[in-house]
Amino acid sequence: MKKTFNLDHPKIKVPRVVDSVKHEIRKFLKKERKKPLPSDTKYWGFDCRCGQSEEAAAVVELPLLMETIDDLVANNVMTIYVEITAKAVKVEDSPR
Repeated sequence: MKKTFNLDHPKIKVPRVVDSVKHEIRKFLKKERKKPLPSDTKYWGFDCRCGQSEEAAAVVELPLLMETIDDLVANNVMTIYVEITAKAVKVEDSPR
C-alpha cells in the first residue's frame, strides 16, 4: 500500500478524516494478514514508512504508525504519505 492522504476536506472535519485514514490502514493490514503464508514462514511482518510526502517519509515501526500520524496532524500537516509493505517472516526454532 502506497498512498497519499489529503486531510483537507470542505465538509468533513480533520479528526474524522484522520479516523477514516486509520480505518483504511487497519483494513489493509487485516486483509494482508488473511493471505496464505509461504510454507517456510510463521507470520506476516510489515515494513512501514510515513511522512508528509514520499521523499520525506521515514521508516516507522508498525505499532508506532498511528502515533506518527497523530504527530503529523498535531503539527498541522494536511497531506500524509503512508507506505506499508507486507513480508513473510521466518522464525528460526530456538534449541531448548
